[in-house]
Amino acid sequence: MLITIAFIVSFFFAMNIGASGAAAAMGVAYGSGAIKQKYIALLLCGLGVFLGSLGGGEVVKTIGSGIIPSSILTIKIVIIILTAAAISLFAANIMGIPLSTSEITVGSIVGVGVAYQALYVQKLLFIASIWVIIPIIAFAFTFVVGKWFLKLKKKYPQVEQGTWQKSFMTLLIITGFFEAFSAGMNNVANAVGPLVGAGLISVTDGTIFGGLFVALGAILLGRRVLETNGKKITNFSPFEGIAISGTGAILVIISSIFGLPVPLTQITTSAIIGIGTAKTGFYIWQKRVVIQLLKVWLISPIFSLVISYSLVKLLLDSDLYTIVAIFSVCLATLGIISLKKTMAEENRSLYEDGSGI
Repeated sequence: MLITIAFIVSFFFAMNIGASGAAAAMGVAYGSGAIKQKYIALLLCGLGVFLGSLGGGEVVKTIGSGIIPSSILTIKIVIIILTAAAISLFAANIMGIPLSTSEITVGSIVGVGVAYQALYVQKLLFIASIWVIIPIIAFAFTFVVGKWFLKLKKKYPQVEQGTWQKSFMTLLIITGFFEAFSAGMNNVANAVGPLVGAGLISVTDGTIFGGLFVALGAILLGRRVLETNGKKITNFSPFEGIAISGTGAILVIISSIFGLPVPLTQITTSAIIGIGTAKTGFYIWQKRVVIQLLKVWLISPIFSLVISYSLVKLLLDSDLYTIVAIFSVCLATLGIISLKKTMAEENRSLYEDGSGI
C-alpha cells in the first residue's frame, strides 16, 4: 500500500510540474502568434518534455542519492519528501507565487536530512551556489544580446520585417521546443528521484514514466499556464523571445548534463530582466524586482524544508522539536502570504508593462 501511495504522489507531483512549469516553455511562441493553435503548442511541449526526460538520468541520481544518503530513503520518507514538495507547489500555485520545482524538491530532501542529521553539506552548498551563479549568467548574456540587437535594428530596420520576421518566428518555435526539452531533462528528476534513491524504480524506468506524467501534465493541465504566459510575453519581439528561451534552455541542459537541479523559473526571469535592462536601462531595477526575487528564491527551498522536517518529526519521531517546526511553518506561510500582493505587482510590471520591459 505504501509503495502504491509513493508512486501515486510521485506521478501526481510530476503532472503538477508539467502543468505549472513545463507548459510555459511554449508560451513565448504561442503568445507571439508563431503557433496559432493552443493544442499544438501543448503537444509540442509534451513531446519536448518527454524526450528531454530520457536524458535526465544524472539529475535523477543527484536528487535520489546526491544530497542525503540513499540508505535513509525508506518508503515513508519518500512519501514525506514528495508530499512536502507537492504541498509547497500547490500552495505557490494558489497564491500565484512562481516557485522552482527543483528548489522545493531539494528543500524537501534537505528537511529530511536535517531531521536525521545526514546531509551531504558540500554538495548542497555547491548546488546552492549554482542557483545564484546561473541566473546571473542568464541576465548578463541576454543583456549583451539585447544591446547588440538594438544596435542592429538601428542600422538595419528591416531585420524585423518580411522574411526575417518569418525566420524569427520559426526559430522561436524551435527554441520553445528546446526549452521544453531542457525542462524535461532537469525537472522530471524532482518527481522520480526519491523513488530511484529508495530503490523502488530504476533510473531508466523512472525517467521514462516520470517524463510521461510530466508531459501529460503539460498537455492536459497546461492550458491556463500557456494562456497566461502567452499574454504576458506579448511585449517581446520574436528575437527577444528567442534570446530568453534559448538562454534558459542552454543553461538548463548544461546543468542537467552535470546532474545539477536548477531553477528554470529564476533563470528565465533573469533573462527577461536582462532583455528589459538592455531596452530601457536600469529603470526596471527601481521596481525592487531583485529584492522580491531574492525573497522568493529563499522561501522556495525553506518552505518545503520546514514542511518535510515537520512531517518527519510529527509522523515518525513525535518529539518536542515538532512544535518548533510547526511554528516555523506558520511563520513561513505568513511570509509567503505577505509576499502575495507585492509579487503580483512585480510580475505585472515585469511581463505586462510595455514601458518596463
